[in-house]
Amino acid sequence: MRHPVVMGNWKLNGSKEMVSGLIKGLDAALNGVEGVDVAIAPPVMFLDLAQQLLSKADSKIILGAQNVDLHNSGAFTGDISPEMLKEFGASHIIIGHSERREYHHESDAFVAEKFAFLKENGLTPVLCIGESEAQNEAGETVAVCARQLDAVINTQGVEALNGAIIAYEPIWAIGTGKAATADDAQRIHAAIRAHIAAKSEDVAKNVVIQYGGSVKPENAAAYFAQPDIDGALVGGAALDAESFAAIAKAAAEAKK
Repeated sequence: MRHPVVMGNWKLNGSKEMVSGLIKGLDAALNGVEGVDVAIAPPVMFLDLAQQLLSKADSKIILGAQNVDLHNSGAFTGDISPEMLKEFGASHIIIGHSERREYHHESDAFVAEKFAFLKENGLTPVLCIGESEAQNEAGETVAVCARQLDAVINTQGVEALNGAIIAYEPIWAIGTGKAATADDAQRIHAAIRAHIAAKSEDVAKNVVIQYGGSVKPENAAAYFAQPDIDGALVGGAALDAESFAAIAKAAAEAKK
């Protein structure tokens, strides 16, 4: 049975004071909450501090990161290896986010290489897929998501998705305040799962597919009530302990 995962992508936000306060607030707010995995992805500069805080509190919060390189060492200035991420306790690594695809020109093939390297190094890829507003209006949403998934499936086999997480994020809903309706999001999630099922029903049945795109405490329950939505990848609301905890609690409640 799939287990919901709610992950906070902090993006380029944070300070030592903010990280400390947010993690302590989250840990307190999530005390006793069962039935949902909760993860955070701070900027890499704060992984050490986050690991120390989580270890000290014996917290169940999973530590993640926002990016990874294709090498474990070498002359790659500014990059971060899987081995380094593991040393600081990060296990769930976001790849393919629309901001990386757009601002850093990361192609489907490049993202697929990152996916393979994370799996090779025993880390959990959180693979972001999703369409632009123009692609959405042109009715190309499912085709775009299928293409981004197939970059992994066609090179590594559908079984590579076992143990990974897929995050469907409509680009037009990221940081805009816009959000797909719960019914629309479910329709796309079901189509993504069906695309995978055409290659393996078992993989499709078990893979976690998150929704991301202006998820807030006010709309989280409606998303999580849908049969094919297994949690969320949360942006802005993840920077507030009370809001993020409310989203995680909504996921736990919906999947009881």
